Amino acid sequence: MARQYTIHKAPSIPSSGIDYQAALNAEQYAAVSSPPGRALVIAGAGSGKTRTLTYRVAWLLDHHVDPRQILLLTFTNKAAREMTERVRELTPHDTSSLWAGTFHSIGSRILRRHAEDIGYTRSFSILDRDDQKSMLNAVIGSLDIDTKQRRFPKADVLASMFSLIENTGSTLEETIADHYDHFYDWSEEIAKVHTGYREKKLATNSMDFDDLLVQTVRLFEERADLLDLYQKRFKYVLVDEYQDTNQVQSRMIDLLAGEGNSLMCVGDDAQSIYSWRGADMSLILGFQQRYPGSTVHTIETNYRSVPEILDLSNAAIRANIGRFEKNLRSSRDALGTKPALVPLADPFTQAAFVAQRILELRDEGIPLEEMAVLYRAHFQSLEIQLELTRRGIPFAITSGLRFFEQAHIKDVSAFMRFVVNRKDEVSFLRMVSLLPGVGPGSASKLWGEWLKTGLSGNETPPPKWSDLFLKFKVPKKAAKHWEQLCYTLDELTPDGQFATPADMIFSILEGVYDDYLTASFDNAEARRADIEQLSEYAATFTDILEFLEQLSLMSSTDGQPSGDRNEPDDEKVTLSSIHQAKGLEWKAVFLIWLVDGQFPNGRILDAEDQDMLEEERRLFYVALTRAKDELYLTYPMMNPKSYTGDVICRPSQFLDDFPQDLVEEWNVGNDNPWSDDEPF
Repeated sequence: MARQYTIHKAPSIPSSGIDYQAALNAEQYAAVSSPPGRALVIAGAGSGKTRTLTYRVAWLLDHHVDPRQILLLTFTNKAAREMTERVRELTPHDTSSLWAGTFHSIGSRILRRHAEDIGYTRSFSILDRDDQKSMLNAVIGSLDIDTKQRRFPKADVLASMFSLIENTGSTLEETIADHYDHFYDWSEEIAKVHTGYREKKLATNSMDFDDLLVQTVRLFEERADLLDLYQKRFKYVLVDEYQDTNQVQSRMIDLLAGEGNSLMCVGDDAQSIYSWRGADMSLILGFQQRYPGSTVHTIETNYRSVPEILDLSNAAIRANIGRFEKNLRSSRDALGTKPALVPLADPFTQAAFVAQRILELRDEGIPLEEMAVLYRAHFQSLEIQLELTRRGIPFAITSGLRFFEQAHIKDVSAFMRFVVNRKDEVSFLRMVSLLPGVGPGSASKLWGEWLKTGLSGNETPPPKWSDLFLKFKVPKKAAKHWEQLCYTLDELTPDGQFATPADMIFSILEGVYDDYLTASFDNAEARRADIEQLSEYAATFTDILEFLEQLSLMSSTDGQPSGDRNEPDDEKVTLSSIHQAKGLEWKAVFLIWLVDGQFPNGRILDAEDQDMLEEERRLFYVALTRAKDELYLTYPMMNPKSYTGDVICRPSQFLDDFPQDLVEEWNVGNDNPWSDDEPF
């Protein structure tokens, strides 16, 4: 007869003693204390989303949920660390067995245990972007693809293309048609590369970041026993930033939640701004249809912004059709100052206003680090960067490098620098290295051939570059592109004279560089916009030497305020795209370039895509809700274009989405150092 033996329950850990009702507002408490089941928490901007999730974990622990049964999925490792650290501070419970991390890190953790079940070993390598590019280049090299006549997409572009396919569930054909139609003629070859890339990853026991999700989903779908194991373990699944989930992440959530596990997803539909990365807005909007019987909690108390800013934000987002109904309420007292609507003469006056007002606000007691200038696209910061530098106002850039330090700006300027200074070897090598098939060795040989002509030291450029350069030997792959480069150089110095800086940039972009941009960069459109903005800036110069001198001064950080975050002085104004600003906040925010074509984006207006227009409006809403105390909405009434003359700007249609009595219009006199125009 078997001996009876009973395992007794371990002594319970004392409760944290948290007074949840005192620590949370009524809306937060309702979500935190909700019973197990399927729940969506719509947490408005500044409403304490992280606090709600943190206290939810603490609540579960205090109600005797084993930490091993909790899975917290986030979008950044920082968010996972912050929440688990706060839980440890709040409760006496041991949380070391709680799983918290990004979708990718959790996927990697699972795959390390079960990789053999899908054809890999547990020691698989994880490819970073450079590794991906190297592998893709190896695959391309192994295939019989003729790239001599036209440019084949670079590995970086292909990596982004394949990532979009994995994250959206779209086919290659659909992805090319919707996002990369300029590569339509290469569809067959791209498909071969895609197949070869997948085979190469398996053969080399390697996964890229997308595989950490895709292969985890595959594992669960193919191995029901393993899925059952994890479903039994993770009885409580919590998801942060649910509005940013894509189809693969959603499938992973569905599989882990199963039929009976508790699932709480926290997010804000009004801040869904990443469809271009694969985020699917329909997932949060359709939550109740996906999970019948689920509940929705709405948290509307905002702890960030004054009522005047929230009134404007609420009104602005109401124009969207696809959204959850909510109305943010401020926990703060009104300041009595409405957001400012500031029309200005032109982009340079806009920059002058922003810079001057920044200095005034600093004198009024707001530190520079509590101020931000936000914009739809990085190129829109050019005039701001120039003006802040001119006035000695330090700034940090979160949306990218300083404008003149960007690779594509340096590429274009290399053409101009070389024709002006024929001894400039660095610029020559950079220029010719843009051509397919021209590596360091070929570039050096071409430089040697130029030196042999004996013309590098001449005071003026040759009457026709093509008469000289077309005689040079270049790799066969580069022949057609070299010919075009030669004719482009002719346009930069017609009859041995220098064209204007703006005309030079136009010739470089249209002649050779646009083709290079499209094939080389996934964000070619944004880089093209940067170059067009550079052209508009160049239109204020007639002398190429003066223009290049200004480029050099603005590219150098010696003695200049810069965006280097490693500098000891932390007192800097933040310059940021709105996408990069999500989740951040400042006392004073300047939202610039509020004109149709700039914000909302012109491509979206041309497409007449209502879904994309609503995402642009959500982006506008995100920008508004970054401000705590003061908000300035600015736009230029005129935009000096390089070739088409001055263009009258139409104020952004988003400015029509709210009652005008919610803003105070400023009439700014124009004492503009950039022009001699009379004040308006």
